[in-house]
Amino acid sequence: MKPAILALADGTVFEGTSFGAEGECVGEVVFNTAMTGYQEVLTDPSYKGQIVCMTYPLIGNYGINPEDIESRRPFVEGFIVKEGSPYPSNWRKAQTLDAYLKERRIVGIQGIDTRALTKHIRDQGAMEGVISAIDLAPASLIEKARSSPGLIGRDLVKEVSCTEPFRWWEGEWRWPHGYLDDRKPTTDDREPPKVQLDLFGQRSTVIGYRFRVVAIDCGIKYNILRQLVSAGCDVFIVPAFATADEILAYNPDGILLSNGPGDPEGVTYLIETTRRLIGRRPIFGICLGHQILGLALGGRTYKLKFGHHGANHPVKELHTGKVEITTQNHGFAVDIDSIPGGEVELTHVNLNDGTVEGMRHTRLPIFSVQYHPEASPGPHDSRYLFDRFVALMERGRAPRHPVELPGIERSRVRQRGEITT
Repeated sequence: MKPAILALADGTVFEGTSFGAEGECVGEVVFNTAMTGYQEVLTDPSYKGQIVCMTYPLIGNYGINPEDIESRRPFVEGFIVKEGSPYPSNWRKAQTLDAYLKERRIVGIQGIDTRALTKHIRDQGAMEGVISAIDLAPASLIEKARSSPGLIGRDLVKEVSCTEPFRWWEGEWRWPHGYLDDRKPTTDDREPPKVQLDLFGQRSTVIGYRFRVVAIDCGIKYNILRQLVSAGCDVFIVPAFATADEILAYNPDGILLSNGPGDPEGVTYLIETTRRLIGRRPIFGICLGHQILGLALGGRTYKLKFGHHGANHPVKELHTGKVEITTQNHGFAVDIDSIPGGEVELTHVNLNDGTVEGMRHTRLPIFSVQYHPEASPGPHDSRYLFDRFVALMERGRAPRHPVELPGIERSRVRQRGEITT
C-alpha cells in the first residue's frame, strides 16, 4: 500500500497508508465517535471544510449501499480510519468503502493511531491538517496546514446549498418496503411478500399532506426531509440565498432552517432573511439553523474547542427532565445569554459540557435544537421534535389556497428526492 501522511498545523505528524483516492486534501481535523454510520457521515454536508477521523477502529465492515446517503455526494474533505475493512459483509452492500472513496475522489489515510489523534484534538482543539499521498515531506505539509483558511468567518453554505428550488416526496425507511413514497403504494392485487420478521407491519405509503413546509437548504440532510414528509408535510426546498419574500410566496405553514457547515456568522444573507421571517410563520431550526436563529434574534455564537461529532451525546430536556442520546455534528454554539429581550429560554442542555442544545421563543412560534433529531445515523430519541413542529403549525396555520411555485415553472421542480446542481 502507498504511504500517506497526516500533518497538523501544530507540527504533529502521523504516518500511515493511503486509503481511498490518492492525492492531497486540507481541512479542519475533527473526530466522530459513532461506531456505525460512516456512509451518512461522509455524505453529511455539514462536514464541508473538515477532515473526519472515526474513533471506532474498524470502519467499512458493512460496505456502502445506495440507500444510506444524506446528500447528493460526499462533502468531507478527507477521511481518517484506524483500519478500513477490505471484506465488508452486508445484504445491502454494493461496494467497499475504499472503492467508494476512490470513485468519489475522497482522500483518506489508514493505519495511524486514531486514539492518539483523538486525544491530541481533545487536548489541543480542532485544527487544520493535511492528508497527502503525493507530498511526503512533513515540513511542507505542516506549512500547507498552517496556511489553510480555516472555518472562522467563511461562508461554506454557498458551497453545499442547492441552486434552485425542488420538492421532496420520500418518507422514512420502513421494513420491508424501503423508503416510503406517496407516489408508490406498497400494496396491490398481488400476494404480499413473505418475510421472516415484520417489525412495522404492512404500513401504507399514502402519507397524506396536511402542512406545507419550506426548508431552507444550508446543507440539509435527506433524513430531515424524510421525517417532515412522514409527519404529513408537503416539503419544498429553497436555496440558502432565497429571500424572505420568495419563501413567503409559497404560503407555507412553517419554515425549517436546516443544518449546514462552518461558521454561522459568515452566512450574513441568511441571518438577515431569518430576521425578516421571524413572527411571520412558525420556524424550526436544526444545527446551523439553530445558530442562525440565535444570531437573527440578536445573540452571538462562538467556536467550540473540538466540537460535537458523534451519535452518543447526552442532552437533557429541561421541561421534562428527560435525557436523550443524540446525534451531533457542529463546531459552533449559541451564547443564549447574549440574546436580548428576555423572550428566549433554554430548553435543552448538553450533559457533557453544559452548552446550549435547544431554545424556544416564549411569545413567537419559534424553537430550535443544536443537535440532529433526524439522526441518520444514530438514536431516534429526539424525533418528537418533528411532532412539536407540526403542533406549532397546527396552531398557527396559514389560510390555505392554491399557490404556484414562485420564480420557476412547476415542471422544473424536482419531483423526487434527487438533487442536481
